[in-house]
Amino acid sequence: MRIITTSLAATAMLAASAASAEVTGNLGFMSNYVFRGIEQNDSSAMGGLDWGNSGFYLGTWAADVDKGLEIDFYGGYGFDLGEFNLGIGGTYYWYTDNFDDDYKEVNLTAGWRWFTVNADIGQWDGFGDEQDYQHYALTWEYKGFHLKAATFEDDFDGTYYEVGYSTEIAGFDLSGAYIYSDDDLVGTEDNSNLMFTISKTFGLID
Repeated sequence: MRIITTSLAATAMLAASAASAEVTGNLGFMSNYVFRGIEQNDSSAMGGLDWGNSGFYLGTWAADVDKGLEIDFYGGYGFDLGEFNLGIGGTYYWYTDNFDDDYKEVNLTAGWRWFTVNADIGQWDGFGDEQDYQHYALTWEYKGFHLKAATFEDDFDGTYYEVGYSTEIAGFDLSGAYIYSDDDLVGTEDNSNLMFTISKTFGLID
């Protein structure tokens, strides 16, 4: 299951804010691929395509996981309301080589200045045993720094916490994060992960 939240969420919101039609691509590398507190691979190459027009966005993103590939498809709409920003969308996570089964989500976001609340309501196919889950996250961001606290509910259980920093140098996006996950989420004593990411976004159609 995908992600660094600063990847899909940031890419989607960037596309959603585009005032005119725009297509961008991105390529990058993660030293340790951790998504929502769960490690997916020791390291991973990644890349994606995004289209945005007047708040609407569509995109796809892929990364190599422990066995095979993860390929995500997403779309939605985001808009500003004074100092607030709101968004609604959907995401489909697909995997090759039976690394994991498919996930389908409805994604809701609400932000005010430095704070963003995410609610992701989804279903995991579970290799024939479907399970429902809810993922809630509160993120604080200021001048490149971010703090996150998140939890799973319903058939999934567990919480995780994240602290990190992101910046841009010579056109490359650089980020680092420390993630701590509780035993309910990862089921092991190895609950900590340190992740570094480098990526580049480039315009294709403007």
